[in-house]
Amino acid sequence: MDWKGQKMAEQLMQLMLVSFAAAAFVTGYVLGSFQMMLLIYAAGVVLTSLITIPNWSFFNRHPLNWLDPIEADKHPKPQAATASAPKKKSSHRKAN
Repeated sequence: MDWKGQKMAEQLMQLMLVSFAAAAFVTGYVLGSFQMMLLIYAAGVVLTSLITIPNWSFFNRHPLNWLDPIEADKHPKPQAATASAPKKKSSHRKAN
């Protein structure tokens, strides 16, 4: 799954879960059934999982272009920053 696909999957998941939660709450309230509310929300979670978890082709519309190994060798690799903290002056006093 590419980066844009991950973003789309997350937004779709949030939208679906909130929608199913609202629909389940309203249905459970109107029918006066806590069990019906839980069943509707559970079905929504399962459906949301089936849509957003697998790596479907519509999540892969923007593939990343990697450098060829030969091209990558031409460019310098980033070096790890080795910045050390400045040393503090010690405040040792001499005993007289």
